[in-house]
Amino acid sequence: MAAGHAVSRTRPGIIFRRMSTTTVPVPTRLHWLTLAALGVVFGDIGTSPLYAFRMCFLAGGVLQPEPANVLGVLSLIIWALFLVVSLEYLVVVLRADNHGEGGILALMALVREKLPGKSRRRMLIVTCIGLFGAALLYGDGLITPVISVLSAVEGLNAQYPGFKPWVVPVALGILSGLFWMQHRGTATVGALFGPMMLIWFSVLAILGLAWIVREPGILAAFNPLHAVRFCTHNGWHAFITIGAVFLALTGVEALYADMGHFGAKPIRLGWFALVFPALLLNYLGQGALVLSDPGAIDNPFFRLCPAWAVLPMVILATAATVIASQAVISGAFSMTSQAVQLGFLPRLAIIHTSSERMGQIYIPAINWLLCLGTLTLVIGFRQSDRLAGAYGVAVATTMLFTSSMLFFVMRRVWCWPWIATLALGVPFVLVDASFFSSNLLKIREGGWVSLSVAAVAFIVMLTWRRGRELLAVKFGEAMLSDREFLHDVIGAKPLRVPGVAIFLSGQLQGVPRTLLHNFKHNKVIHDTVIFLNITTETIPFVEPADRVNCVHLGHGFHRIRLRYGFRENPNVPAALKHLSLGENQILDPLAATYFLGRETLLIRRQNPPMAAWRCGLFAFLSRNARDASKYFHIPPNRVVEVGIQVEL
Repeated sequence: MAAGHAVSRTRPGIIFRRMSTTTVPVPTRLHWLTLAALGVVFGDIGTSPLYAFRMCFLAGGVLQPEPANVLGVLSLIIWALFLVVSLEYLVVVLRADNHGEGGILALMALVREKLPGKSRRRMLIVTCIGLFGAALLYGDGLITPVISVLSAVEGLNAQYPGFKPWVVPVALGILSGLFWMQHRGTATVGALFGPMMLIWFSVLAILGLAWIVREPGILAAFNPLHAVRFCTHNGWHAFITIGAVFLALTGVEALYADMGHFGAKPIRLGWFALVFPALLLNYLGQGALVLSDPGAIDNPFFRLCPAWAVLPMVILATAATVIASQAVISGAFSMTSQAVQLGFLPRLAIIHTSSERMGQIYIPAINWLLCLGTLTLVIGFRQSDRLAGAYGVAVATTMLFTSSMLFFVMRRVWCWPWIATLALGVPFVLVDASFFSSNLLKIREGGWVSLSVAAVAFIVMLTWRRGRELLAVKFGEAMLSDREFLHDVIGAKPLRVPGVAIFLSGQLQGVPRTLLHNFKHNKVIHDTVIFLNITTETIPFVEPADRVNCVHLGHGFHRIRLRYGFRENPNVPAALKHLSLGENQILDPLAATYFLGRETLLIRRQNPPMAAWRCGLFAFLSRNARDASKYFHIPPNRVVEVGIQVEL
């Protein structure tokens, strides 16, 4: 999910040229993208060894670290990583791109675009699935920093038991500093993410390999029969354990969500060449340690280290968890930006922290809400073990939604035959459903946290979308057509004043209400009048040649439509610069006057179009939305706001 690290989409090429006649391997752009992806894409799943294996034995409190159980749990983890991450996501899901972009919102937009007939009922179902899946990622954005940082800091307890009272204060300090640093952007720190995670995964592999050599019998965990025997022998307790096994997969959605920043090839290369082997070796090493010393199950990750290496490992683990947290936080910023562009959230202040990379953004409102939430969770739960239940529910639900929509993509977008769709799609859905159902048992243990956060975000997005639809219908009913207005203007011959007036409108047809109100009160019309509509498409980027569509209506009136993708940020003056309006007239957008409507919503007491509380929520969101002039980069000294009262 860490969209804050956008990377150029140019074709991979040679970065370093041959400096001598000696033939040496040269790094390509693919290699650099792979290195960058290590810090952004794999940060979350890469820190799962801190707690996943341990939680499998703590879940339910009855599973003993006996050899059969250790081999069974490891077999489940190994085959979950292979089937879900390697096969489902790396091989199949990454193919479901929306013009190169990934993530559940991009997938939702792709499915909506390909729906047969685009019936309202189907559109609503797909929209609800996509929005709730996206809303769950806000819960993940809260929980990932907390459980990751707590797990890393708790590592000192393995060597220094007296440090336990300081775990919570230190975690609070690290998280506070992390969120405080967000406004500075990730351009500087991001350069260290890839190399730091390269060191992290290398250390994971070395620590695990050292213990595998001591207990080579642990390699029997590759046999899936151990997983089958574990499940059949332990029954209900095995089903509970599956929910803990899922913790080894957290972060898998980032593989898909960050595809637009790096492309599928670097992600696949990073996973199969380094991340997957390192994770396997570390989990096997933890299992080998527990086979030789069952008491090490209290914290097997840090007990892999010799005593002298515990403190350096805690520092390295803390750095890795901060990187993982940064990736999730940046992903929340990116998803929020997409939701705003797609019309599911009101306009928010979006600050670009890099002039070179469009994806590096900072959204203050989201940042401080996440900060408040994470600090509250640290104080409320105090231990990473208590938060494991809240962690799995959000990601498991999002994965189930992704695999469900993937089934539609296989059939409708890729045009696969039914046999191939069922043969591959059904097992994916069943595996994800098993993880989802097992995690439902954790709702009382903390899963309610992520579900509550998702429910609030889902209601906000759905209410905003519905409110804007109702306003569009309201404005459309009172809309005056272009032909009628021009006929009246020609007949009345009103006073035309010099200058260019641009009236922003949410409608593709008809005369903006702001123009009618301005004419009603001021009795004048500018010599050049532009009806401007800004549309966000269901594709991430719109080609510059397709950005502007201008229609000349005659008598100095023009209708312009600006099209943007949901990954772009609209800049009206830049798009309109040097636009020809005919008759040797070139538009200067910085010299024009922009008329924007400022709606004041009046809620009907009887028969409101939505529940009264939803109408109130929509009115609150509308009042606190960011000014359109700032959002569209319109010079504030060129803006005239026209107040309009609307009864909802």
